[in-house]
Amino acid sequence: MALATVRPRLRRMLEARTVAVVGAGDRPDSLGWRMTTEVLRSPGVEKAWLVNPRHRDVAGHACLPSLADVPDPVDLVLLGVPDAALVDQVRLAAARGDGGGVVFGSAHGLGEQLVAAADGLEVCGAGCMGFVDVTRGVRALGYLEPEDLTPGPIALVTHSGSVFSALLRTHRRLEYSLVVSSGQELVTTTADYLAHALEREETRVVGLVQETMRDVPRLRAALAEAADRDIPVVALTVGSSRRGRDLVGAHSGALAGSDAAWEALTAAYGVHRCDDLGELVDSLEAFAIGRRVRARAADGRTGGIATVHDSGAERVLVADVADRLGIPFAGLSEATTARLAALLDPGLEPTNPLDVWGNGSRTEDLFAGCLTALADDDAVDVVALAVDLVPEYDGDDSFPRAVDRLVEHTDKPVAVLTNLSSAVDQPLAADLRGRGVPVLEGTRSGLRALGHLLAGPAPVRPDPLPVDRARRDRWAARLGSPDLDPLALVADYGLPVAPTTRATDPDTAVRAAERLGYPVVLKTAASEATHKVDVDGVRLGLADAPAVAAAYAELAARLGPCVTVQRQVPAGVEIALGMHRDPLLGPLVVVGAGGTLVELLAQRAVALPPVDGALARRLLGSLKVARLLAGHRGGPALPVAPVVEAVVTMSTVVMELGDLLAAVDVNPLIVHPGGAVAVDALVLAAADP
Repeated sequence: MALATVRPRLRRMLEARTVAVVGAGDRPDSLGWRMTTEVLRSPGVEKAWLVNPRHRDVAGHACLPSLADVPDPVDLVLLGVPDAALVDQVRLAAARGDGGGVVFGSAHGLGEQLVAAADGLEVCGAGCMGFVDVTRGVRALGYLEPEDLTPGPIALVTHSGSVFSALLRTHRRLEYSLVVSSGQELVTTTADYLAHALEREETRVVGLVQETMRDVPRLRAALAEAADRDIPVVALTVGSSRRGRDLVGAHSGALAGSDAAWEALTAAYGVHRCDDLGELVDSLEAFAIGRRVRARAADGRTGGIATVHDSGAERVLVADVADRLGIPFAGLSEATTARLAALLDPGLEPTNPLDVWGNGSRTEDLFAGCLTALADDDAVDVVALAVDLVPEYDGDDSFPRAVDRLVEHTDKPVAVLTNLSSAVDQPLAADLRGRGVPVLEGTRSGLRALGHLLAGPAPVRPDPLPVDRARRDRWAARLGSPDLDPLALVADYGLPVAPTTRATDPDTAVRAAERLGYPVVLKTAASEATHKVDVDGVRLGLADAPAVAAAYAELAARLGPCVTVQRQVPAGVEIALGMHRDPLLGPLVVVGAGGTLVELLAQRAVALPPVDGALARRLLGSLKVARLLAGHRGGPALPVAPVVEAVVTMSTVVMELGDLLAAVDVNPLIVHPGGAVAVDALVLAAADP
């Protein structure tokens, strides 16, 4: 998927050299005054025209009565005008050939009109704070932000204006190339800003704060480009809860992408997804001013983090939190263990995580020696000094000096991991950050940031298989038909299914059972019974003809004469797999616990197709039901390969028919010692209710 070329007007807007400030003012704390102040202190802006029919001059600069009086097209128009004037001003800017405009106000109810009026004009907003191109020196803002912004490697796009200001004003060492408060994205979207940022050589990390997905094809192309260039993307998405989705819709007026969509999108392109702003900031800092994890040799070995502590209790705390988060500690070699043992006071164990605090003497040498010993172990990917970094009232600088020695000794990522942000010695933290050492300000957020470092580059997207057009056409013609046999459809794609026959009277049902072989299962085939268990429409373990006849009579009386007779397969672990159509992202492959385990485990994994064997294994491995396949609590281990093949088969169904389908549900797929067999399926065409 190729990254679309950045539109010329977008580049003009973001790198503006000429600006018109419509609604310029000199009343302190007004939008007009703030816009004017920021533009006039933009080092990259060569010419600014101030526009306001009520003023002859503003801040000592001449003021024009109308945007129409600005002599030439400008790169950027800042629109600090009432909603009633917005549409006309946007239309005028577009007709003049201006590059882009910023709409700060909410523009309530004007979205469609503004989009039509833009007609090629780039528009940041509505409902935004504006943007800062730190590298080019452009400040297109409706609020005053820090003047002394230092250019750096982070490109940040956020739907939230408050997050925009917070991340510009934080005490952390977050240095930006481009920061955009994109708001409602009526015209210009996150994908556009991201495409522009990726063109910039200085962009080495991307931060995203997103309420919804817009322009999904271009967003996917931009994320794919970031993955190809090994530029980490750190994202915080909101709206995963039902209440959160309602609030997103109310706030932005956009249909919020479900969490399944974000899960699939971020996994597909190796995006480092965060749970809160603390994790976002820790992760951005770790990538922006720190080092990257070395590529591992293809020897099957896995690495992890190593932490050194000055507190036994906090060491246990970090171990507990890391275990809950799934952040691995590296296993140490015998040589490393012996090296540590020689440094430690009696009674301290040479292990990872490591508590080194004994009698409190020779602190610098002790910590430096232990940190460097851990860094020299091949299994260690990231080394962290895990101390609170509180102010030292006796002037002891052993910790920073030990970190300095570690940084000089190794090229592996080094960080300081603190447990209580409110106790951090900020001048000392700033000094460490200035030396290229991230200071992570929270146990959970910091460990998550280290986990993102461990994740390595984005996975390679599988190539799609060639489309079997004859098969696609065959099933496309049958979709929506009341006679569609869902099990026959998935069987045609290669999924093993239990032998099944339809029947509409008791004699036919009995003959089918005898032909299939007892025991059999009888199920209602009523078209309205999409979930047969919910209507008590399944009878299991029918061992002879009288049992089949009796079951048929009972089901037919309640649910109608149409049934299916199916050979009963051996008991096993039940898996559900299928297709979910997200309204923004499109068809997704879904796999999870099936049958009665659906409600018990309530867990599923999703992926953007195509899905190959490696990705299918990762999806299965993320689920609790995988433990049952491995032989939980003495149970027999069951074959995983047939399940992997089944997931890949479902991906093929989605790739060939996904544009015609509303949903596919194979549930359950029963995994037993002999393989995996689908015993029930549901297929809904896109036009089905």
